[in-house]
Amino acid sequence: MSDTFTVGLGSTLILPAVGDVSLVGVLRSELQDYLARRLGQNLRDAVVRARAYVRLSIDGAVARPGFYGVPADALLSDALMAAGGPTPEAQLGKLRIERAGRPIWEGRALQQAIAAGKTIDDAGLIAGDQYVLPRRGRTTPGDVLRFGGFLLTIPVTIYTLTRIF
Repeated sequence: MSDTFTVGLGSTLILPAVGDVSLVGVLRSELQDYLARRLGQNLRDAVVRARAYVRLSIDGAVARPGFYGVPADALLSDALMAAGGPTPEAQLGKLRIERAGRPIWEGRALQQAIAAGKTIDDAGLIAGDQYVLPRRGRTTPGDVLRFGGFLLTIPVTIYTLTRIF
């Protein structure tokens, strides 16, 4: 039996011919050894290769934004590469990782974690966390309004000056 299996609700792995295998309390780093012991109870000469993946959202200035299954032992930078890497307008210094819309890694701490070679697991990332890589030169509606307000002051100033003199 060779395939990719997804851990379901309640940390349960459903395997054909074996049934439900509870993974409650099993760390990602212990997954392969645990499954080898557990499957050894049901199968003769079981050879187990297991690798935990974490589903992450990679958004912003990357070549292919979207959701990616990234190995838990992959480097933090590998998640960006899974999405095709940063685009030329990416602001790498403003990269952040969010959970439920709130930053959990950002700024200097994130840059140091990447430089130190931290993995997805080391950083404590879980399914649903989101990498956000802002773009340079993005115009916001506020920028447009401020610029429009500035342009409007020019004719008003000229009109005022012609009335004064």
